[in-house]
This record gives sequence, structure tokens and C-alpha cells, in this order.
Amino acid sequence: MKQTQSKQILEYLTTHNSITPLEALNLFGCFRLGARIWDLKREGYNIKMELENNGDKHYAKYSLILSREMAVYKINEEILSRF
Repeated sequence: MKQTQSKQILEYLTTHNSITPLEALNLFGCFRLGARIWDLKREGYNIKMELENNGDKHYAKYSLILSREMAVYKINEEILSRF
């Protein structure tokens, strides 16, 4: 079964700490990262957004904020849901 973009992004955030819209597009074909982040926030994930500047270009960078206990719980919950 193919994972949703939201779940792919969540897994990426748990292993890489942050994601930008360009990374989401290149890795997952996700054109609407902000919408997927909103979906994850509705599920209870604490995700912060920072505006990054690269010369005259501005873009969002999203980071997952979890307590250690919550991170372990959410990852275990996701792994168990696969079986």
C-alpha cells in the first residue's frame, strides 16, 4: 500500500528534522507542502515554520517539534499500523 504524502513527509521530518517546499516536491511530488503540514497539525503534530531567505528568494522551512516520549509513541504507532 502506498503511503500518503502526509505520512511520507512525517517520516522525513522524523529523520531529517526539517523540510522545504522544494524538497517536498523533489522527494514526494508534493506541490502543496503547506496543506500537508496543516493536515499533520490537525492530527496533533507540533510543526513550526520559519521563513528562510536566500538572496531575493524567500521560502518556508518546516520542523517537527516533539518530546522524546511523543516521538517514540508516534513512530511505534505508525510502524504497528503497517501490520
